[in-house]
Amino acid sequence: MKASAEIRRPRENLTQKVTGILRERIETGALRPGDKLPTEQGLIAEFGVSRTVIREAISGLRADGLVEPRHGVGVFVLDRPAPASGLEMLRGSLDRLSSIIEILELRTATEIEAAGIAAERASPAQQARIREACAEITRAVSRGERAEAADFAFHLTIMEATNNPLFPEFLQFLGQRTIPRSQITSTVPEGYLERIQAEHMSIVEAIAAGDVERARSAMRTHLRGSLVRYETLLRSIR
Repeated sequence: MKASAEIRRPRENLTQKVTGILRERIETGALRPGDKLPTEQGLIAEFGVSRTVIREAISGLRADGLVEPRHGVGVFVLDRPAPASGLEMLRGSLDRLSSIIEILELRTATEIEAAGIAAERASPAQQARIREACAEITRAVSRGERAEAADFAFHLTIMEATNNPLFPEFLQFLGQRTIPRSQITSTVPEGYLERIQAEHMSIVEAIAAGDVERARSAMRTHLRGSLVRYETLLRSIR
């Protein structure tokens, strides 16, 4: 079982490496707003990695509001918005454990209510997107990935299902780095991702049933559990 857990580390390190290089090019101006990124095949050739790694890297940059894929055209660098409020200080501050916990607490306060609203308002199509986003996490884990991008996308679909645009905008502002395991490079403990996914499924089923209180409770269990798990995880790798 230990060997299977170790398989997850190389791909995740490659994804982080590619993401970091592309982010640096954007932030230093080597890639400017409006520039088109090299094609998927071009990036595969440049970095010597798989299509999956490139797609995960692009998903991470998109979640952080740095790029925008345009169907049939390519991936383009976005303008970096000027700070709109004091919340801008949250960006780039996730290098401290205390900061990550603070972000998780903020997400907990928002996403518990969002889950309840989604259970009340989600259309059948939105429920299907939530279920598919959850299934994508399962597929990513089965490929030996840590599935940060898929996890973030899952939570984003729930925010979108509130049918209040401020909810998804808020989560997109915080970005994919708010998924705790995206802040570590070590292999996650055996069974960690499976436990998280079981919690995701509880949220999915509650929203599909239109059960507002159960949806809130399932999201509360998931995010508050993440606070405890992350502290434990950090202690285990020190």
